[in-house]
Parts: sequence; C-alpha cells; structure tokens
Amino acid sequence: MPDPMMSDLRVLIVDDNDHMRRLLRGILESLGIKQVRDVENGMVALNDCRLNLPDIIITDMMMEPIDGLEFSRMLRDDPTHPATRVPVMMITGFAEKQYVEAARDAGVSEFLAKPVTVDGVAAQLRSVIENPRPFIRSSSFTGSDRRRRQVPLPDADKRRAEDGVANAAFLASNNGNGSRFKDIGAGQETDSILFEPKSESPEPKLRRVLR
Repeated sequence: MPDPMMSDLRVLIVDDNDHMRRLLRGILESLGIKQVRDVENGMVALNDCRLNLPDIIITDMMMEPIDGLEFSRMLRDDPTHPATRVPVMMITGFAEKQYVEAARDAGVSEFLAKPVTVDGVAAQLRSVIENPRPFIRSSSFTGSDRRRRQVPLPDADKRRAEDGVANAAFLASNNGNGSRFKDIGAGQETDSILFEPKSESPEPKLRRVLR
C-alpha cells in the first residue's frame, strides 16, 4: 500500500544482481516511491549520485568491482561529494554481528538482512525519515551517528553526577562559601575537583555499538 510519507523520496538502488534491482524497485513503487534509479555497481553509483542526488541509497554488500562497504566508505570519506551525507541502507544475506558492525564502521545508516520484504524495507525507510541521525565526521569515523539511544549512567556515575549538581546548587545558595567545605582550607578550589560530574570522552561514546 502506498505510504504518503515516502511519495517524494528519491532513491538510488546499487546492486550487481538485476533480479534484486527489479525486486527492490517493485517494492519501492508499491510503497508509492516513483523516483527510483538503479545502477549495477558502486563505481557507477558514485558518479550517478553526483548528477542525480538521491535522498536515500540502498546498496547490496557483496558486489564487484567494489563491495557495498567500500562504496559507503568512499562516499563518506569524500567531503566534496554531494551525496556524502545521504543515508545508506545496506541489504545483505549476512546478518551476523561482525557484518553489522563492519557496515556501521563504513558509515552505513541502516542494515537490512535478506530475505527482503515490503514491510522490512518500509520499516527501515521510516526509521531514516522519522529518526534522522546526526552526521559525524571525525579522524576515526565518518557517517551517521551510530548511537541508537542514550545509555543510562551506571549507578556510581549517576550518583556522582547527582552529587555534582547538588553541590553546585549548595555553593550557589551560599555564595560559594558553604560550611560544608570549610575543613578543606581557605583558598583551595578542591570542591570543583571532588564534586565535578564524571564525563565520558566523546570518542568512546561515538564508537559504542548499541544494537
């Protein structure tokens, strides 16, 4: 059944299997997506999406002369490419954890295991549309933010953060001269060290795989 949310999407299919390209095109058209282009490999796709910028790219993992992982890496690593930030959905028969992680490390936005179904494709497209992820470019990773959700702090870290907030409020209410810290010694700024909430460096949080 056509989905009004998807009717204006421009989708590029990248797959060296003609049957799979026709299958995906049929699925997309059944969802009401009419602006569909398809190409037979990643090298052609890199050139095609320079001229015809898509909203979403759907690619197979196993292709020649470059596979879907290399295609995604090449797309992400070129900041001058007009499609460098376009969401990439990877379709593959390999659903094991190492393949999912490899796809995310290559900058893939969504991962869909075969066999491909209308519902499966629709769900991933809705995820891209309704929950767009920030695009990140760093020395070790380029692509959509791989964090699916915010991870709750462990109890010890949570207590430390709560203590930091409470101490800050206490100091503010006493103009920074609260008796709670008088035994530390005049002129020592240890309260900001002892009670500062613990923070995690950006890179470990970025590289955490959550699904």
